[in-house]
Amino acid sequence: MPNTPQLSPQEEQEKLLEEALNVVKTQAFQMKRCLDKGRLMDGLKHASTMLGELRTSLLSPKSYYECYMAISDELRHLEMYLVDEFQKGRKVADLYELVQYAGNIVPRLYLLITVGTVYIKSNELSRKDILKDLVEMCRGVQHPLRGLFLRNYLLQCTKNVLPDAVEDQSTESSGGESGTVMDSVDFIQLNFAEMNKLWVRMQHQGHSRDRERRENERRELRILVGTNLVRLSQLECIDIDKFKQSVLPGVLEQVVNCKDAIAQEYLMECVIQVFPDDFHLQSLSSFLRACAELHPNVNVKNIIIALIDRLASFAQSEEGSGIPSDIQLFDIFSQQISQVIQNRPDMPPEDIVSLQVALINLALKCYPDKVDYVDKVLETTEDIFNRLNLDHVEHGSPVSKELMRLMKIPVDTYNNILTVLELQHFGPLFEYFDYKGRQLMSCHIINNALENETMIPAQENVDAILNIVNCMVQDQNDQPDEPDDPEDFAEEQGLMGRFIHLLQSEDPNQQFLILNTGRKHFGAGGDKRIKFTLPPIVFAAYRLAIRYKQLSEEDENWEKKCQKIFQFCHQTIGALIKAEQAEIPLRLFLQGSLVAGQIGFENSETVAYEFLSQAFSIYEDEISDSKAQLAAITLIIGTLEQMSCFGEENQQPLFTQCALAASKLLKKPDQCRGVSVSSHLFWSGFSQATQGEFHDGKRVSDCLKKGVKIANQCMDSSVQVQLFVEVLNHYIFFFEKGCEQISVQVLNQIISKIRELLPNLESNEETEQINKHFKNTLEHLQLKLDNAESAEQYAGLVL
Repeated sequence: MPNTPQLSPQEEQEKLLEEALNVVKTQAFQMKRCLDKGRLMDGLKHASTMLGELRTSLLSPKSYYECYMAISDELRHLEMYLVDEFQKGRKVADLYELVQYAGNIVPRLYLLITVGTVYIKSNELSRKDILKDLVEMCRGVQHPLRGLFLRNYLLQCTKNVLPDAVEDQSTESSGGESGTVMDSVDFIQLNFAEMNKLWVRMQHQGHSRDRERRENERRELRILVGTNLVRLSQLECIDIDKFKQSVLPGVLEQVVNCKDAIAQEYLMECVIQVFPDDFHLQSLSSFLRACAELHPNVNVKNIIIALIDRLASFAQSEEGSGIPSDIQLFDIFSQQISQVIQNRPDMPPEDIVSLQVALINLALKCYPDKVDYVDKVLETTEDIFNRLNLDHVEHGSPVSKELMRLMKIPVDTYNNILTVLELQHFGPLFEYFDYKGRQLMSCHIINNALENETMIPAQENVDAILNIVNCMVQDQNDQPDEPDDPEDFAEEQGLMGRFIHLLQSEDPNQQFLILNTGRKHFGAGGDKRIKFTLPPIVFAAYRLAIRYKQLSEEDENWEKKCQKIFQFCHQTIGALIKAEQAEIPLRLFLQGSLVAGQIGFENSETVAYEFLSQAFSIYEDEISDSKAQLAAITLIIGTLEQMSCFGEENQQPLFTQCALAASKLLKKPDQCRGVSVSSHLFWSGFSQATQGEFHDGKRVSDCLKKGVKIANQCMDSSVQVQLFVEVLNHYIFFFEKGCEQISVQVLNQIISKIRELLPNLESNEETEQINKHFKNTLEHLQLKLDNAESAEQYAGLVL
């Protein structure tokens, strides 16, 4: 005899379901035939046989559900037939009695519910008693799966016939009672209690190894139990008082007493979802008290957060228009959450913090003006950490992520770091992060200030903020040994550099205190950091000096204050030099000398001279690279050329020193370029020494002749030609400015020299650039020759 192949559990279920559905199809067909012929009793027999398929224990919940749906669809035909019959005058009561004699209890009760619903529709006055009768009779089925679906069928059928009136509409003479909305509440609550017991009982059937499978099956069936709560919420005559006094207490009692984690978690969330917001507002304390009594395995955090989020959204909606003043929403939640945490000593710290996250959201959405509420949440969180003996939270851990969320909420909601500073417990709670956590949170705070352009207008504010984001300002004891990625570090310190520009007060005296405070914090940042943070402080100080000059008529001490600012800048730049910086201090000293010269306070010439001489010292002592030397001397010459504050005793030594330094550069091309640029010093703008334009044509000519001489000494022919073209451009500049020592003959000589050398150059990209430069220069001269106004000046020029 051949072996029959073993079916998998899924295939087994598919086979069983198919067989059941075939029976349903056949019996439904026979039932409809009998009804069409008016043979009601035969029709009921076929209906009973069809319903017999729901007596099975072989189908899984999912398959049973499909079978149930197919049968309940077919029963609608029976219901419609009966309604039609009773409208024609058939007696309902007889039939109601008759179906109670069906052989098996499951088919009997399904038929009873179907006929009972029709009975109610045909005879309004007996509504209350029939409903009571039906819900009580359903107790006869105690098998969890069959009982759940039977009671669900009862709910579906009675959906539109439940009494929903404040007072009973029946009259004494009419005999029966149609009932009130409270009768419907009793009916649904009794059905809910029985369904919940059946649902919970499913968990305890079968072997313990199948526990997980049973839990999944139960979750699939939860909507059957939840439908009771949906029905309750659909009763229009339930007002807030009835909800508080009868509906919610009955539901919560059932939920708490079932002591089942799956049921409690789902049903509490169901209550939140199905009932209106204003009902929740008025019954908040009793709901939250029930939360504290739930099974230890219930994730009560999710339930409370769902309620908080819902009420917070309601408070912001148009219909909510704020929380009624008599409901202290924040206080109620705060107290009850504390109670929940107290009742659950094993609650994970991250869950505790996420409850505080929900609470802070509530405070900010419902009470945006109450900063103290937000601070209260931070204080509570700090107390919890102390109670749990948490020294710090490790970055990446669940509790660190929740704490990060908590701390970011006020920063992102207020979008004003000054408001965050009003939170006294923000700083202490911040310290619970480890180094990486503090670093990320500090970046978030600074970015927020930059994005919102939040000005920090007082010394104490600056002190407070820099203490909080201290890990971005100074080295920390707990920072890792391996240094940060250089690009990340540069980006982070760049943020701090930009942040310094937000440290601004409208009062210049307060501004000076702010800069001093910033200097104190940032100065302790170490050599790597200060090159990013001290320069912005120096520039801010220069701006402040210009402000004092603008306020000179209002403040008689402005000159002394300017003097003090430049001393402050001198010391700050000095700190950068000690950190082995050269280029930045050089530029800062040059900028300082320019500003001092522009302001023109008492001793401004001395200050400008001191700053320039410091720049020279850096040039001589700290800069050794030849390219950097040329760039530095060009900068010094460019600065000096713009200045007009020096008398002759200071000006001449500085000019001479520059020209000398340029001629001493190591490489000949650098010497040539440096000397050529230094020629501009002797043809500058206004000079204190001459009380007018300062034009020394002889010195200009000497510099340029020296440039030509050095260019002649260059060994590299392409560099030599390039230098001649550059010097030619300097000659043209001064010729056009009217320098008498430079004639057309001099220009002709250099042009001739360049023409002579150009053909000898190798053909390459560099030569192409030189040719282009020379060609552009000649085109400029041609334009001058062609112009009637300048043609005379250029007479004799050979192009």
